[in-house]
Amino acid sequence: MSQQLFAQMSRGPSRTSDTRLLKWAEKRTGGRLPSSAWEQQEFTHFMGGRDCAGVRIVHDDGDTWAIRANDPDKNIAQRIWTTEIVVAAFGRTRAYFSLRLLMSSPEWDPDIQPAVPGVVRQILSKRRLFQGDYSLTPEPWVVREEVDTRWLIDSLVDRTRRVPIIVIAGREGEGTVDAGLDVDSFSRAVLGLARVVVLPAKHTWALTRRFGKSLAVFNGAVRMYRPGFEDRAEPRKHELIFIKSRADAELGAARLQQLVAGLSLRGFRLGHEVLSYAAVRDHSHAVRRERLRSEGATDEARLSAALEEIDSLKRSLDESKTEGEWYAERHDEAEERARVAEAQLVAGAYRVQQLTEQLSARGEDPDSSVDLPHSWSEFAGWCDEYLVGRVVLAPRARREVGNPQFHDVAAASRCLRWLAKEYRERRLGQQGGGDLRVAVESGIRNDRCGGDEFKCSWQGRRVDVDWHIKNGGNTRDPSRCLRIYYFWDEASQQVVVASMPGHVRTGAS
Repeated sequence: MSQQLFAQMSRGPSRTSDTRLLKWAEKRTGGRLPSSAWEQQEFTHFMGGRDCAGVRIVHDDGDTWAIRANDPDKNIAQRIWTTEIVVAAFGRTRAYFSLRLLMSSPEWDPDIQPAVPGVVRQILSKRRLFQGDYSLTPEPWVVREEVDTRWLIDSLVDRTRRVPIIVIAGREGEGTVDAGLDVDSFSRAVLGLARVVVLPAKHTWALTRRFGKSLAVFNGAVRMYRPGFEDRAEPRKHELIFIKSRADAELGAARLQQLVAGLSLRGFRLGHEVLSYAAVRDHSHAVRRERLRSEGATDEARLSAALEEIDSLKRSLDESKTEGEWYAERHDEAEERARVAEAQLVAGAYRVQQLTEQLSARGEDPDSSVDLPHSWSEFAGWCDEYLVGRVVLAPRARREVGNPQFHDVAAASRCLRWLAKEYRERRLGQQGGGDLRVAVESGIRNDRCGGDEFKCSWQGRRVDVDWHIKNGGNTRDPSRCLRIYYFWDEASQQVVVASMPGHVRTGAS
């Protein structure tokens, strides 16, 4: 397990922050740190596994202070928690704070719930920490006015955002927060890794109006909006958790804490925003060696410094190998989860198809009571809900239907419903003798792409998109020109819409 965070720090006397870190480290080790630590020099303190070490680099424009503390788990043998903190100050105005929390254990599948170390809150009691324009705070942010909802929406679509925003929606007719979720504790646990926002029920409609039902959150649910979120985002990439009981709340909080810990490894890059203790230690030894050389130190002193540097590099290599093995294991686990999820999705799609065919065999139309979406903001969610197992939007198409220029949402919806029913039945040989070049409705026809044919990526392979639905005439006016480009996926026996609702420009068009 690993997590890391990065923030800007308000400037002040450097010793204040370093002393607070040393007091925190001393409490963890359970023994008095050496005097060199309190003098803010390099030190190593061994305390029966509860070890602590620090290093400092003074440079022309400021200084960098790094500390590492190991703490054996109080309940699980051989489980070690390692916290690395680096404070780097530059000039009179800039200071940066980064933290890494690492867990090493021989356990194959450790049962843990990641949480940000309490030292971050201790620092916040004396200093302010910022991520961009956002000031870190252990408390959740509660939306109270309409202006706050506008700030929330702007924050969600902010392309510079580096951490997830977790929105907790109030229930209709109840208080601002569902009683099953301890919002304050959860907010403290993800401090610096995510922003927690409480959205009372009366304000949830603002998100629905802007992003559509499929990307909103309401009625006691919790949604995590990952960095990079936009109006045309894929809903399944921004986890939605429904909370109906205290057990749901506990499982949901644990799931979100796992997710934000993993996302922190990508959001704050090691070696860029976040510095490891080993990197600072190795650089300090290189700086010391160069200083001794420039000062004309004796050969013995320079040799001693070189040997220390070599020993430091060896330790860093061993640590890098251990971390590399951990990341490789997590990658294998993620691949296995993806394979299982894909198999479950295919099985679920087949089950939906089977039930749909059974209804049709009994003379019932499963789509007869399905209302068409009234706006493009509802379109992708409508497709996911009512056409599941029969029609799926590829990522490109999902982005394109976010806010296209083509205005007739109903016509596009009827075409996809036709693909889900009549076209699919023809593909499966259930009607029409397999003839696919037919009229969908008056003025709209299904035909081969011809010169508009192109390739797209789908589930790790390149496929030909050689069919499309188009309306009559030769107009290229995007507000009136309908084109739905798709292909038939034999493996899942469903239609994959590659692009819509506009004309795709290819080399031949």
